[in-house]
Amino acid sequence: MSRIGKKSIVIPPKVEVKLQDQKVSVKGPKGELSQIISPLIEVKIEDSLLVVQKKEDSRKAQELFGLSRTLVNNLVTGVSEGFSRTLEITGVGYRAQVEGKNLILNMGYSHPINITPPADISITVEKNTTVIISGINKETVGQVAANIRSVRPPEPYKGKGIKYSGEIIRRKVGKAGRGK
Repeated sequence: MSRIGKKSIVIPPKVEVKLQDQKVSVKGPKGELSQIISPLIEVKIEDSLLVVQKKEDSRKAQELFGLSRTLVNNLVTGVSEGFSRTLEITGVGYRAQVEGKNLILNMGYSHPINITPPADISITVEKNTTVIISGINKETVGQVAANIRSVRPPEPYKGKGIKYSGEIIRRKVGKAGRGK
């Protein structure tokens, strides 16, 4: 039994939820999001709580139970609080700056890398080495962060590159000395 799926979702004030067939639409102070849920899963509103239930007792319904609850919870959290990811740039001469909405990265290549975010994503840079990606859709925030990180992933010898804040880079030992 899914422990995540059994939990009900609290609908915060100023958030409206509409259920239309298998489509869950959530509107809040930060914006509006919607998600189509599998026909094996049912979503109900019970006095300012969203409850996710299985329509049938099959293996496929069990697999989708916790996932569907998490997707609906991400909608509610996104329109009320939003999501953000923080990236840290390590390395001499590596820096980032925002020009308009675009992010410009100088990562030691012969040219600067220009990244244009989707419309609902905002990017801010602090101290030229910290990039903060924020938005209401958790999936797009994570994908944009992964795309930026892939420009120069952290390398294991000196740890130079772009990493998530809090990410631990396993370091390798360099070459051994020449001997006697």
